[in-house]
Amino acid sequence: MKYKIGIDVGGTFTDFLLAAEDGSSEIYKVLSTPEDPSIGTMRGIAEMAERHGLTLEDFLARVTTIVHGTTVTTNAVLTMRGATTGLITTQGVRDALEMRRGIREEQYNNRYTNVEPVVPRYLRRPVRGRLDYAGQEIEPLNLDDVRAACELFRKEGVEAVAICFMNSFANPEHEEAAARLVAELMPEAYLSVSTRVLPSIRFYDRVSTTCLNAYVGPILRRYLQSLVKKLDAANYRGVLLIMQSNGGVTTPDNAIANAATTLLSGPAGGPVAGIAYGEVQNQRDLITVDMGGTSFDAALVKDGEPLVTTEGEIDRRRIALPMLNVVTIGAGGGSIGWIDEGGLLRMGPQSAGSSPGPACYGLGGELPTCTDADLILGYLSPEFFAGGRMPLYPDKAREAIKRHVAGPLGYSVEEAAAGMYRVINVNMAAAVREVSVAQGVDPRDFPLVVAGGAGPNHACMIALELEIPLLLVPRESSIFCAAGMLMSDLQHDFVRTYPCLLQDVDLKRFRALVAEMRDEGLKLLRAEGIPPERVRVVYSLDLRYLRQYHEVNVEVSAEEIERGDLEAMAARFHPEHNRLFGYELSDVGTPVELINIRVKTIGITDKPRFAPEPYFGADPSSAKKGERPAYVPAADEFQTVPVYDGALLKHGMRIQGPAIIEQVNTSTFVTPEYHLVVDRYGTMTIYLPVKEDEVLRRIGK
Repeated sequence: MKYKIGIDVGGTFTDFLLAAEDGSSEIYKVLSTPEDPSIGTMRGIAEMAERHGLTLEDFLARVTTIVHGTTVTTNAVLTMRGATTGLITTQGVRDALEMRRGIREEQYNNRYTNVEPVVPRYLRRPVRGRLDYAGQEIEPLNLDDVRAACELFRKEGVEAVAICFMNSFANPEHEEAAARLVAELMPEAYLSVSTRVLPSIRFYDRVSTTCLNAYVGPILRRYLQSLVKKLDAANYRGVLLIMQSNGGVTTPDNAIANAATTLLSGPAGGPVAGIAYGEVQNQRDLITVDMGGTSFDAALVKDGEPLVTTEGEIDRRRIALPMLNVVTIGAGGGSIGWIDEGGLLRMGPQSAGSSPGPACYGLGGELPTCTDADLILGYLSPEFFAGGRMPLYPDKAREAIKRHVAGPLGYSVEEAAAGMYRVINVNMAAAVREVSVAQGVDPRDFPLVVAGGAGPNHACMIALELEIPLLLVPRESSIFCAAGMLMSDLQHDFVRTYPCLLQDVDLKRFRALVAEMRDEGLKLLRAEGIPPERVRVVYSLDLRYLRQYHEVNVEVSAEEIERGDLEAMAARFHPEHNRLFGYELSDVGTPVELINIRVKTIGITDKPRFAPEPYFGADPSSAKKGERPAYVPAADEFQTVPVYDGALLKHGMRIQGPAIIEQVNTSTFVTPEYHLVVDRYGTMTIYLPVKEDEVLRRIGK
């Protein structure tokens, strides 16, 4: 039997999906090891081998592909524990990294402080040399300034060097000359060059992205080299792929060279998996939500494609590479409940993580978390958490909530736990609004695809807050991103800046830029072993009306590019602008301006097959485990609620809320407002009664 493994390293747990070639799959979870995530990764693989009665070496001999997503780079930025980084930039603009776009996020908050740059000012070294907007040399590059910068960097223990010059997107010669000298003088340093990372207009976007790439590069390099070394020691001979923020995968070498492409590596698997599970029920428009131990991620999928942005941020720092438009907040099972200075109950963004973890884990944690509240409210079983392998301690949860929340507020422990539950649900609903309403869509029209170990316990309350009538909880929801990684294709994104009016485009130059990017992408895919028949190329343009500030990305066809059909390209722009902003100006003849040309090359990979189940009928009694008291928010009281074994729920079985569905790695709380039915792939469809006819028609027999 051959296998593929999807791995998602999170802040609290490392998730694994083992997919066999016969369509069967297995779920694994181990506690993450922040000091070296590869330890937790190998521990999980060893657990798989043990369950199959094989040595690690014999088991890995049967594994053809490992697809790995990681939060190593994300956490390095969030905790400011990246590499010591130096920046070489044009004289006079070294403070652009700190000034950003000169816009304060909270305009009326005089106490709002700027975010700390990843490169301190004394390591941002200016050099003489200048190009104009068209890439023509105004002043030669002064290599003595570059040498002086390297001398300082060596003295200060700099591990990574970023190079970003004004207008270099139009001519990379100065940056390449500086890069050659830095590589000669500092051969061990990680080198990040803006024209290799992001050769596009807008200096702050480019310098921020280039510096972030340098800041996390050595961290990712050490981690992946450690992982590869451990896999080599176990004689692994299969393929290792790394998840990127754009929803595609790449090789470890490409990931190391472009480390910033992994800054949202873990969450990017969610929308990809959501598409696969939605298609089973012909749902091409959906919202994916993933509540893990530390964070909550929400993303929008429209017409079977996840939304992509090039204006992303990580902890208020701009990252302008293409990435899935995932909104992430600090809300997870480990989110800590606390009382602010105004006496209000807050949840997160601080998290107890995997060590010491929630108080109920009994691992030394003393602060009350979302998991502690869920346990007190009856949604979790103290004896069945992690399938019984990890007992929970209600007395420790009660003590933590009493000391830090209930006591200060004058509530009972149960009232405080219910308050914690409500607050974190409202926080997560706000994130879903941001990813839907902010994109001009009504969340009530989009099914909620629920993931994460903690997500199904909170999903119904999030949906009620947003009036969403339909939810999908896949059987693999607890390791959703790991599943999505096995469903991802190889993907490479390229961009070239060509600012001009669309009507004035030089078609010869336009086609040459497109061909340059396409050929580079095809070369990478060939090196990764993708045959030509499994290659797809996507072309798009960043367009805007003349003198606008923001662009709209519009996909165009290869035929339109070949014909030079500029009118057809503009015709695609107007309705998209209208959808996003509520108006368009085609009728008044406002010129359209081209800013960037983008090319995406995709290498289609083999996806795991999941075997469908036969129809078992509507009666769920064979899956019922018993009953227990649980808090029902609509009634604001504890009620006796039936508990079902999720592993025994089969295709067609129907349940009316309130109910609790227990699985080894997650638990689902169905509120009284919703009903539940299981589809042929084990996905639990949770719906309001008004949707029953539609849902049962989609589920079928």
